[in-house]
Amino acid sequence: MTMHRIRKCLAAGLFVAGSAVISSSFAQAETVNLGDPTLTAGIPGDGDLTMEQVQRFLADEKNHAELDVVLPKGLDAASGNIYIPEDNPMTRAKIELGRQLYFDPRLSADGTISCATCHHPETGWGAPTQFGEGIQGQTGNRNSPVSFNRILSKHQFHDGRAASLEEQAVGPIANPIEMGNTHEVCVKMLAENPIYTAQFEKIFEDGVNIDNVGKAIATFERTVVTGPAPYDYYAPLSAFEKTFADDLEYLDEEPALAKQYAELKEAAAKNPMTESSIRGMELTFGKANCTACHAGANFTDEQFHNIGVGMDSEKPDLGRFEVTQNEKDKGAFKTPTMRNAADTGPYMHDGSQETLEEVIEWYNKGGHPNPYLSDKMKPLNLNEQEKADLVEFMRQGLQSDFPVVETGRLPADS
Repeated sequence: MTMHRIRKCLAAGLFVAGSAVISSSFAQAETVNLGDPTLTAGIPGDGDLTMEQVQRFLADEKNHAELDVVLPKGLDAASGNIYIPEDNPMTRAKIELGRQLYFDPRLSADGTISCATCHHPETGWGAPTQFGEGIQGQTGNRNSPVSFNRILSKHQFHDGRAASLEEQAVGPIANPIEMGNTHEVCVKMLAENPIYTAQFEKIFEDGVNIDNVGKAIATFERTVVTGPAPYDYYAPLSAFEKTFADDLEYLDEEPALAKQYAELKEAAAKNPMTESSIRGMELTFGKANCTACHAGANFTDEQFHNIGVGMDSEKPDLGRFEVTQNEKDKGAFKTPTMRNAADTGPYMHDGSQETLEEVIEWYNKGGHPNPYLSDKMKPLNLNEQEKADLVEFMRQGLQSDFPVVETGRLPADS
């Protein structure tokens, strides 16, 4: 049931779910700003989580209230793209359970690999290796995609084979070269841990199962968002100055506009973009045509494009085609975000490009020709300064902080 319907029932003083009547003491929704450290700071304390600490946390009804989430400045322009399934509303308790599962290597077959192994906050929520590394040092053939700003996306993985974060979250557990476990063994391990069991039984009606593992991890991942970058302060100031270009000297006659302008200038001055970064921004929206695919507030259209990477190999990775079997999707992969790109190398679905300079050079030459190359790929004819400015925009203009996240504080062994 949606929060809208719940609120209508609560307003009437009665909540009906099937034949059950639930009192109006039902936890009220809470509005929270994503990036708020209290969402991801873990249950207070030191060392392994104890049953007493978890029970005290679970007993607080505010931790079970559905959250109405607000995106950080800049990213909030994409609020219409937020995707939270109706059957998996966000709560503080579910975020905390998902946080524990995300960082817990016991979900893997040999207890060495967690979600964070390939998507760690210290490495930009990705991995600094060309390919993701799983149990016993095994690797696949794709670079680890970042796990931030995923609240704005449905399809996951480079090829979009997972239809939701929930589905994506449990995939690596059973992948033989990633976590190398089975869903059944993973669930058995969790069910044998009384601290995990207490949380699953309080948060979910049906307790510990693999679907609820996915729901919890996905809920945690939806809290991992980029904060405001210098671009997010410069862009509204620039837009204001363009809109009122002929009237800026007369703003004193309009106190409300004058106040707004002063506030925009002050915010931009506190979070400045470099001159090179500003030029790179203008190129991104102009000559370099980056926003043909890296569109919107998150600088990605979340669509799939063939830009030629790897298509010169004898047996190229066909990407999205393997999912859809549509000829046009051969060699197509999802557009990554440009936000915080400086933290997330190496680049491309195969990790074949180590630096942002290499990435810009690839686009400058128009990619690698092949029968399925996107019609958006054209030689850009950028000079050396323009290429450097594009890199600077990503390194400086689109760089921001991530939420503070507790990476330890996991349930003690049973």
